Amino acid sequence: MRYEAGGEPFHQTICHCGMCRRAAGAPMVAWFSVPRAGYRVVRGAPARYASSDRANRTFCGTCGTTLTFEDKSHPQEIDITTASLDDPEAMPPQDHTRAADRLSWVKLADGLPEYPELRTR
Repeated sequence: MRYEAGGEPFHQTICHCGMCRRAAGAPMVAWFSVPRAGYRVVRGAPARYASSDRANRTFCGTCGTTLTFEDKSHPQEIDITTASLDDPEAMPPQDHTRAADRLSWVKLADGLPEYPELRTR
């Protein structure tokens, strides 16, 4: 799988929601968003599934890496997993979202803003 993500990135976050945790098998997932028109798959074809009635997720069908989250209420944007980048250091998170769902044994010490649910857009 290879993809390109163009356009100005936004919503660089670490999500603590249960859906993200289950999809990635991790205690939290780092994401960033780009305009939907700026995302394209250049090699391979991601596997896709509806993780809820309002969202679709993609992942690599070969290795299982979580790739994207598409919210039907925001069709002009796509969320991409930061760790799927060739250089995840280039896209550091700027906050924590769905922090109310954070696992009790996760202790944050990065000083980033925390939003109990989603930040206001």
